Amino acid sequence: MPDFAWEIRLAGAAGKPVCGVDEAGRGPLAGPVVAAAVILDRRHADRGLLAGIDDSKKLSEEKRGALFAALRAEAAAGHALIGIGGASVAEITQLNIFHATMLAMQRAVTALRVIPAHALIDGKHCPKRLPCPATAIVDGDALSLSIAAASIIAKVVRDRAMEKLHRRYPAYGWDRNKGYGTAAHQAGLKSAGVSPHHRLGFAPVQQQMTLDIELTN
Repeated sequence: MPDFAWEIRLAGAAGKPVCGVDEAGRGPLAGPVVAAAVILDRRHADRGLLAGIDDSKKLSEEKRGALFAALRAEAAAGHALIGIGGASVAEITQLNIFHATMLAMQRAVTALRVIPAHALIDGKHCPKRLPCPATAIVDGDALSLSIAAASIIAKVVRDRAMEKLHRRYPAYGWDRNKGYGTAAHQAGLKSAGVSPHHRLGFAPVQQQMTLDIELTN
């Protein structure tokens, strides 16, 4: 289970704020990539909440939703800070998914109301234009409570965005697959074609666009 070991190590004796940063949506064929940055008040945060926080991938949708609501309540009570950033489909196409993810993370950190003393980034790479020093931690969402909290926020925000898009583009099953390349999603691509929210640089989308062009010639 994640804990505060990394945060305590980097906060120093003064207990300076350390944020955890994670993203959701690097792999899907459609939709934005979303990142979150979270600072948890280690002294005053709800202990029951902290005991339930884990890597979002290990949690059920129901549990993620409950923790998301609890984290927002902690923020409203002044016991946490949350910053959210994203990169659009157009930015993913222009920059590629790696650089768009770094941009979303940068935006999430700068969206915090305070500049953290340090940022803990899930993965192997840190964004270049952060307002503070940063450390990349592989599998950080399984090690750091702040990163795990960020993973929950990013995942729920992105999932809800895809569910909203599903109401406008129901052919792809985004309410269930959240934009990932499932069989149902790819069947929707074949029947309905490419939507404005598909990532043009991703192979299945490129293949469908090529087929659509061939069929119109």
